[in-house]
Amino acid sequence: MSTGFLAVDSGGSGLRAVVGAVGPGGGHGHDGPGGGAGGGHGPLGRRVSREPVRTGAHGIDPGHLMGQLLPMARELCAETGVTELGTVVVGAAGLATLGDALRAELPGALARELGVRTVALAADAVTAYVGALGPRAGAVVAAGTGLIAVGTDLSRWRRADGWGHLLGDCGSGAWIGRAGLEAALRAHDGREGGSAPLLARAEERFGPAAGLPGQVYPRSDRPAVLASFAPDVAACAAADPVAAEILRAAARHLADSAAAVCPAGGAPLVAVTGGLTRLGDPLLVPLRDELAKRLPQARWTAAEGDPLDGSVRVATDLATGSFTLPSDDRMLWVTTVPDG
Repeated sequence: MSTGFLAVDSGGSGLRAVVGAVGPGGGHGHDGPGGGAGGGHGPLGRRVSREPVRTGAHGIDPGHLMGQLLPMARELCAETGVTELGTVVVGAAGLATLGDALRAELPGALARELGVRTVALAADAVTAYVGALGPRAGAVVAAGTGLIAVGTDLSRWRRADGWGHLLGDCGSGAWIGRAGLEAALRAHDGREGGSAPLLARAEERFGPAAGLPGQVYPRSDRPAVLASFAPDVAACAAADPVAAEILRAAARHLADSAAAVCPAGGAPLVAVTGGLTRLGDPLLVPLRDELAKRLPQARWTAAEGDPLDGSVRVATDLATGSFTLPSDDRMLWVTTVPDG
């Protein structure tokens, strides 16, 4: 009988799942993307669903998650030869505020359907942290369409921002895109602080400037629409001081969030992960400068992996008894389902 684990990343673009094996001496450290286990053990097979898990009146829908996850898990076990799943880790977007139903129902459902005994539910910001840094003290800013920062000194978790595009997510893709479109409309109106290059880019992407509100306000995916303009802001930054200042301001916001959660003592690590890093030097150069000012004691490092890698690392550490991260009902919740 081969005992293994199931690691899951549930986010806005769908569900990703990995089944892996753990044996003596395995399950420690990263072995590159998709890794998280050493000694010849780790991920063996993976599946992807492009359908995001539904969120309803009671938060994240456990039935919808299980409806997608069970077929994936059974196919993966058959494919990889794993006959028993001892541990399941689910990293889920929105767990901190929308995860009550998952905590109440998922462990029992996984025990009934798959015989699982150890279940960990993690906020996607935590799995992003573990994927980026592993079980080490520091801070991770997960920056894409939205933005949240998570830090730990290995005794407790701290978070900053993640409040959505209307109330926060400062420095995120949506924030940069909105600031860029504001500068475009200032140029259209002839107001101070406008940017003719951003106006030209906005009209190329969205049509005439006067119609821009109709392109943005009615959309249910408004944050993503705003974030779609962030690469245009980055593309203009080298020659347009308005665009360059938007990215410098975004860098200050990212550094603010990192500083709010970073441990004060020692030499903590700091990483930035997520799609916003693809904007490249126009954002990353001022960000390194801001982090050096705000967190001189910290060490900037490249993220080792992504949130699915983080779920794999938590699963292997739980399965091998080497789990050292702090538990937290909202951020990283671990439970053992009793037999019977």
